Order: sequence, then C-alpha cells, then structure tokens
Amino acid sequence: MAAIKGGHANARSLPRTPLPRLSHANAHLNAHDEARLAFWINAYNAVTVRGILHESPAASIRNHTAKVFGYNIWKDLLLNVGSTDYSLNQIEHDVLRKTGEPRNHFAIVCASRSCPRLLNNAYTADQLETQLTLNTNAFFASGNHFRYDPTQRTFQLSSILEWFGEDFGPDQSARLRTIAPYLPSREAYDAATTAPASVAVTYLAYDWRLNDQSPHQ
Repeated sequence: MAAIKGGHANARSLPRTPLPRLSHANAHLNAHDEARLAFWINAYNAVTVRGILHESPAASIRNHTAKVFGYNIWKDLLLNVGSTDYSLNQIEHDVLRKTGEPRNHFAIVCASRSCPRLLNNAYTADQLETQLTLNTNAFFASGNHFRYDPTQRTFQLSSILEWFGEDFGPDQSARLRTIAPYLPSREAYDAATTAPASVAVTYLAYDWRLNDQSPHQ
C-alpha cells in the first residue's frame, strides 16, 4: 500500500491508500527521462486528488494551505517513494521544474478551475510527448487560460505563465516563442513569433474554486 502521509507536527494523518506503484518505486533508479517525468506527473496529480478527497467537502485547495501555522496541503501531505518523503511542493519545484520541460505546468493540477485539465488516464513514457502536446494545446484553446486581441496586439495569459515565467524563457519574447506552437490561431502564433517584443501581455485572474468537473479523455 502507498504511504501518503503527513510528516510534520501539523500534518494530516491520512489513511493508507491504494497507490502501490508510486510508493514502491525507486526514485533514485536510473530511468529514461520520459519514464521519470511521467511518474512524477502522475504522482503529483494522484497526491493532490487524494488530499482533496480527504478534505472533502472543500471549496478550494487554498482552504488547506496555511501560510504560517497549521496544515498546508502543498507542504505537509507527503508521498513516500522508496525511503524518501516528497511533498507536493518538492515534486513540483525540486523535481518537475528541474527537468527543463515547461509543459509540466499544463499536466499537473491543483484541483482548481483555472488549472489544466486532468486526464482520466495516466501519463506513460511511450505516450508522454503526445499527452503533453495535447494537454498544452487544450490549455491554450480555452478562453479561461488564453486570449489574444489582434487589434490591440494584446495577449492575456494564465497566471501560470506569470508565476513560472522563467521556466518558459528568460524574457517575455522568449516565453511567447515557447508557447507559440500551442496557440489556437495563426494570428496569435504570428504575433508571438514575428514581433513578440511589440505585444502587450497581461495575466488572467486565477480561479481557485474547486474544479468539480469530470476528468478529460
């Protein structure tokens, strides 16, 4: 059985849950990059969903993210992999972000309405490129995450691109070129690639309310 557990004095004590493949994996084993990446995306999403279900009914994950004192789901809900505990923050910042694959941000979810869609199947090494591409395309196809006004030459981007901008490039122009292949229109693609420095960028407000929609195929 998996060992998703609280490891701090103020952590939740969660019952053991059936996630044996995650908790029995060897995090230090040499593996192909695709296999490692798929594993940690699945781990992040599984722990998040398990944590939210444990707190149900919950209006938002932010209701369980104490800043100073008390339980913080991102820090105190731990997945034991081999002999090491990993929090959601550690999986995201110390593992996934260090892979250099920015599309991770469109695969992991925090159970909020402004999060990327949650697939109803696991990420796998042999399908990872396809899955990341499809989910990134779907992310930018949604008006909740991306809007482009060709008259004003203005991009409105998800706050994810503001919070983690450095993962997409060293400056705004580089970041727009990174996401350009996944934008939903030729106009948006051209603006992001031909003269990105002349485009204005603002960021959409993030909706932290709990996403109670069904997972996507």
